[in-house]
Amino acid sequence: MSNALSIEEIFNLVRDTLNNAGSSDDQSEAVAETISKAERDGSVSHGLFRLPGYYASLKSGKVNQNPSPKLTQTTKAVLKCDGDRSYAPLIHKKYLNNLVEITKEIGVGILSINRVAHFASLWPETEILAENGLVGIACTSYMPAVAPFGAHEKLYGTNPISFSWPRKNANPIVFDMATSSLALGDVQIAARDGHDLPIGTGIDKEGNGTTDPKKILEGMLLPFGGYKGSHFAMMIEFLAGPLVGETTSFITKENNINDGGPPLGGQFIMALSPEIISDLNDWDKNAEPFIEKLSSFGGGRIPGKRRHDNRRNIKKVEVNPCTFIPKNHFKQILVEKILTRLPLTPWYKPFYDVANAVINYFIQF
Repeated sequence: MSNALSIEEIFNLVRDTLNNAGSSDDQSEAVAETISKAERDGSVSHGLFRLPGYYASLKSGKVNQNPSPKLTQTTKAVLKCDGDRSYAPLIHKKYLNNLVEITKEIGVGILSINRVAHFASLWPETEILAENGLVGIACTSYMPAVAPFGAHEKLYGTNPISFSWPRKNANPIVFDMATSSLALGDVQIAARDGHDLPIGTGIDKEGNGTTDPKKILEGMLLPFGGYKGSHFAMMIEFLAGPLVGETTSFITKENNINDGGPPLGGQFIMALSPEIISDLNDWDKNAEPFIEKLSSFGGGRIPGKRRHDNRRNIKKVEVNPCTFIPKNHFKQILVEKILTRLPLTPWYKPFYDVANAVINYFIQF
């Protein structure tokens, strides 16, 4: 039996699951779009793997099932958004166009977001900015998972940052990277699948280097590049925390209810107009020769190229149902009949059979 799903089927699966957990249609669709794009582009750690966390945070009440985010413009260049405990993709879908408009008018714009749960890749928001002819920078923090350089105690989140550069006649350059040695989701997947990780990824709870992802999850990740990555992580603590009116990672953890979902926090997004700042209509003339030179190197890879290659070639995605129905969620999901409300396709059938058996045994309908 094939576990291959089309991107549309993945979108429908996520939307229907979140709707069944009580989420509003617009919020469910925003998250479904983000997860299905991650699967389309090969970002497994930010695709269906995240679905149980989204579900858990809706059911616990940490994330607002029917949020009413509010956007205010505090200056010509600054937009401030109170997310009302929503998922960040909903804010991006509603308000990134506002950021594009003010940036194209005055050359620079900032979208400051707080009280949101960010559980996704960062490249979707910066890619949108680049597709509108703007440079994009975005970052967010998380709960402590990374030890500062030289320390043996977690303080920083994985604290990802994304950058995008627009191109007039080609796909934009976009990168999205954790400031830890590896994204936390990739460590979790390695632990699930039983794969070792490179030395230098993290340390165990005693502070010893290890390649065992389970021991790293019990201990902590290390920053990329030693003290340099550690400083980047610190910078993002400030940008996505106090600068946008939010807490830093260790306070975020103290306030979190540990429901298995993402914490509430902030996000910093900046857009820059190369046309206005450079004062040139042909602002790309100095960038393109550099990109061509980089592309000519044997090991040179243009950030974002692999995602666009996947988009051209993808038809269906092989998924592991256990990725998003882990043991600790399985009974809850079955009892609440999520599976029985989803459209029946061949690879779901074993879960329907189990779901019906469990539900018929425990509950009378």
